[in-house]
Amino acid sequence: MTDRREHINRFLVDIFDEILKTEELCLTGAFPDLSLRELHLIEDVCRAVDEGRDNRATAIAAEQRVTAGTLTTVTSLLEKKGYLERQKDPDDRRAVRIVPTEKGRQADAHHAQFHRDMVDRGLATLTDAQADALVTALEGLTLFFREKYQQ
Repeated sequence: MTDRREHINRFLVDIFDEILKTEELCLTGAFPDLSLRELHLIEDVCRAVDEGRDNRATAIAAEQRVTAGTLTTVTSLLEKKGYLERQKDPDDRRAVRIVPTEKGRQADAHHAQFHRDMVDRGLATLTDAQADALVTALEGLTLFFREKYQQ
């Protein structure tokens, strides 16, 4: 059991590091002015807008687990770079909504393609039963992270 635990732990540490490095390399070629952290903010904004979720600055900050001040700083930078824009909420002029620009959408699409390719590569090596087992295991890990260190 200990060998399995150590093997899985080493795998998770290594794969997480590999994903971040490869994701950054993929990003650098197409969008050299973006950091991975900035891209993940753009992704959260696009997802919130596309899914009809709250895209007010306060909600995005909570999703990103950053302070409102940090979000304001990063959003300002991404506005200058042309990836995001702030809009006053038509129903509540005090609220600010964050929306992606066309350039932001392009960066998000490029990032999504990286993730599709990564998942497709992994699934290509598995039977349906193995894929189902992997999904179950990953759901368990997700639950661990959400419960253990919920902010």
